[in-house]
Formats: sequence, structure tokens, C-alpha cells
Amino acid sequence: MVRPQVTTQKDINDVVWKACDTLRGTIDPTQYKDYILVLLFLKYVSDLVADQRERYLKEYGGDEARVERAMKRERFVLADGCNFAALYAQRTEPDIGDRINKVLERIEDDNTAKLAGVFRNIDFNSEANLGDTKTRNAKLKHLLEDFNDERLDLRPSHLESQDVLGDAYEFLVANFAGDSGKKGGEFYTPSQVAQLLARILKAKAGDRVCDPCCGSGSLLIRACQQVPPDRDGLRNVMPFGQELNGATWALCKMNMFLHGLDRARIERGDTIRSPELVDDQGLMRFNVVVANPPFSLDKWGHDGAGSDRYGRFHRGVPPRTRGDWAFISHMIETLDKVDGRMGVVVPHGVLFRGASEKRIRTAVLKENLVDGVIGLPANLFYGVGIPAALLLLRHGRRPDDGVFFIDASRDFEKGKNQNVLRPEDLNQIVETWEQGKDILRYAHVAPMNEIEANDFNLNVSLYVDTFEEEEAVDLAALKAEIATLDAQLAESRKELDKSLRELGL
Repeated sequence: MVRPQVTTQKDINDVVWKACDTLRGTIDPTQYKDYILVLLFLKYVSDLVADQRERYLKEYGGDEARVERAMKRERFVLADGCNFAALYAQRTEPDIGDRINKVLERIEDDNTAKLAGVFRNIDFNSEANLGDTKTRNAKLKHLLEDFNDERLDLRPSHLESQDVLGDAYEFLVANFAGDSGKKGGEFYTPSQVAQLLARILKAKAGDRVCDPCCGSGSLLIRACQQVPPDRDGLRNVMPFGQELNGATWALCKMNMFLHGLDRARIERGDTIRSPELVDDQGLMRFNVVVANPPFSLDKWGHDGAGSDRYGRFHRGVPPRTRGDWAFISHMIETLDKVDGRMGVVVPHGVLFRGASEKRIRTAVLKENLVDGVIGLPANLFYGVGIPAALLLLRHGRRPDDGVFFIDASRDFEKGKNQNVLRPEDLNQIVETWEQGKDILRYAHVAPMNEIEANDFNLNVSLYVDTFEEEEAVDLAALKAEIATLDAQLAESRKELDKSLRELGL
């Protein structure tokens, strides 16, 4: 059979997931994902540069000097020997791990503005992760051979569509998160939750979009994808993010490039203790802010919050052992004052807990910032079985705007490991949100006086009554049915006694 001339989504998924078998079972998925995703990115950049060179050779009639000048203006620059093909040719060398490290280091140096530090958090020559020299060399040889599969042709001119590579990256990240359990869930927001937030917040052309806890970038990317691409495949949107974990930060940087979001600014650091998305005016402000922060984080930075240089905690300092409102407070202070809108994934305790959290929640409500709360099903997130909610805030609300509550906790499909929001569930939530009207046992617009009467408690169950009355019981019919059953039972006993006597028992 003649192989199709395009590389499909299935091709990439199948080849790269098979490559995982080389490392699966020997090291933890939270570690082997780094090796797999870096090699996928290296293969992509190598094929991209090769495709561009071939195009320029045709355009300039083989004039190497003109080709070289043109190549220096492209997205990535690769020196001779610094590509996947060169490493594949050296796959049997006894120091192949060190050679991969040096190639990645050179690629970083030649593309400093885009890739500085991206590969420094992963060591292909690590004995701790990949074993002794013999074992390590064998694994790396197999990995390079896996990625040399003819189906993994990542030249843009051969890809089925512009999205397949980015979608393959997301496919891998999602599967790594599933394999890794709770650890994997720390860097990945399930796609259906990311879609839901993106569709509700509706980033538009020219918007600045931020995720201050961006992980591998899936939520930030979904939000940016609400802006349609132009004819060149580019989106008029500016992505910003910050991530503490070095390896995950690197994944996010690569993820942005694979989705064509080259202008993304992704900083590394602790968002609460040291926010990096700042300018001369202080904290940068954004039109759309999304996040799935770590739930109830202990040791989030309480000690320095009272003297925060940016004044993020003027409504109150969250409790020492629960940092949920620390992240929410940070996000609020980064919202554009005119049309800023934000959505954050929270545990339900954020909606009703007392003490300092109640004081902060009350202040935010009195500032008329809370747009709505959406209750989600349990077990949507990797390694987190408790149900979560979406807390939605917005500047520019009218004084008489209520808070819109939706209870979407009962509509989902039970998956193998996690529950899943189906397309019809997502559509129902989004359509209900856009209509903004009460729906019996599903949605309710609560005016501020109703929320005050509930002592500023935002627990969804206070506003959306999901109780369904049981059908009235016809007592006379029930009594007659019981009498009939008693008569039948008595007759059965007679028949049983007769049979036992006949048997002499």
C-alpha cells in the first residue's frame, strides 16, 4: 500500500506513544515525559528548518549564499550538525547522551531570545534517570530510532494541518498526566475544563491573556485559540504565563512554539513570592486571566504577604496553610480595569470557608467583581477526586448584576480513570451561561441581597436546589398490592409444604 504523502495526527500519536515504551517502566512518567517531549520538539525544529531550506533552494535557484541569509531570518537557527538527523547518525556512539546535551545547548545558544534555558533542566547523560552507560546508550539509541520512523515527517509542508503537531503534544501531555496520577495533574488541566473556561471568557483579537500558574500551557493555549488565526496561521493575541517548576516551564515554552504562539512570554518563578510579569507600573494587567492553581497549597508565602510590595492582599491575607485566595487575589490585581475577566478553578471550600477567607470573599463580592460560579463534577482532574468549581470574575459589571450560579455537577461521562465532560455537557454550560437565565435545578441568578442573606457564602447548593420530589404514593393501591403479595406468599407456602410431605420430609 502506498503511504499517504501527509503526516496525520494518528501518525504522530502512534509513533511517539510507541517511543514511550523505550522508557516506560524504567523511570517515572513525570521524568520520561521530559525526554520524549524534548526529542519531539527537536525533531520538529529539525524538520522545520530542513523544509525551509528546501523551499529557499528552489526559490533562489540553488544560490547557497542567498539561502543562508534567508535562513538567518527564520524562526529557528540550527548550526551544521545540530539537528535530529545528525544525532541519529551518531546513535551508536558511546557518549551519545553527552552529544545530545551539547546539541541542545548549542541550539539554545543560537536561539537565545526564544529558547534560553529551555533544555537546561533535562540531562540525556543522567545516570540517575537513564541508568549506567551501557543501559543509557541502549535506551537513547532506541529512542532515536523510534523518532526516525518515516511516519514522523514533521515538515510543515507534509503535515495534515497546522494544528496536528500541537495537538499531538497535548495528547502526550494528557497521557503523561494520566500515567503520573496526582503528580502529572500538577502540570495539566483536562482539555474539556480548559475548553469550558476559554469559551466562557472569549479572548478577542488584540487581547493580552495570562495564566499565572501555567503548567505545560494547555489552559493558556486554549484561551488564546478563541482568537481565529489569520491567513498566515497567526493569532492576534499575546500570551503570558509564569510557572515555578523548571521542567514544566520548559514544556510550556516548547508547547507555545508548537502551537504557533511564538510571541508568548513565559516566565519562570514563584507567582506569589516573586511575580515576574511586571513592568514600570508594577504588575502587568491583562484582558483575560485564567488559572488552575494548586488546591489549598500549604506554605504558599504567608510570611511575606502582609508586606507585599504590590499590595495584592489588601482585602486580607489568606490562611497560612491554604493559598487558594492568594492566587485569586493575585489574579484580580492583574485584571485590566476596563474589560478584565478571569476564570479560576477552585476547590469548593473557597466558596464558603470562614475566617480570613470569608473576609476576602466578602470584599470581592462588595466590589461587584464576582460574575458567577459553576459547579463541576467530581473526579475530573488527575489525582484529585473531589469536585471543583469555576469562579468567574469581571470588571465592568453593572450595580444590579447578580451572581450567576450553575450546577453542572451531575452531567458527565464516567471514564476509565477520570470523569469527562462530554461535548453536550460543555455546550449546555456555555449556552446557559450566555443566556444568563434561571433554569430549574440547574441555574440561578442571585441578586446581591440574596447573597448577603446567605452571609456571603457562594456554595452552589445554596442557590441551585437540585432536590427532586418523589412521586406521591397511592396508599390505597400500595395496601392492595401488599395484600395480593401476602396471598401469593401464603399459597406458595402451601405448595411447598405439600411437596415436602410427598417427599417424606
